[in-house]
Amino acid sequence: MNLEMQQFKAEFFKALAHPLRIRILELLAEGDKNVNEIQTLVGSEGSAVSQQLTILRAKNIVTGTKEGNKVIYTLKDPMIIELLAVARQIFNNHLVDTITILDKFKEEEEDVLPQPKN
Repeated sequence: MNLEMQQFKAEFFKALAHPLRIRILELLAEGDKNVNEIQTLVGSEGSAVSQQLTILRAKNIVTGTKEGNKVIYTLKDPMIIELLAVARQIFNNHLVDTITILDKFKEEEEDVLPQPKN
């Protein structure tokens, strides 16, 4: 069972491992959209968006429902919204850590380098 869960997680995160897929999920977190709406919002070609949606559908991360001549895409599980928020927070934490390291580096550099004379 543990191996099955690890395999599921690996496949799940692999399906998320593309910037355009993440952007599509962020848009769908705001509400259901069709391909044309997604294309317009991401500024990408339809074939690229369709290709990424196919991958997300195959992994059961999004679903498509036919309405007339359009397919409306939605997040399969609302927990995806929370996952995206956690990823953003992790990114922010990394930025804070990087800024802290840079500030310390600057302080050390100022202590070592001679100060310019006026």
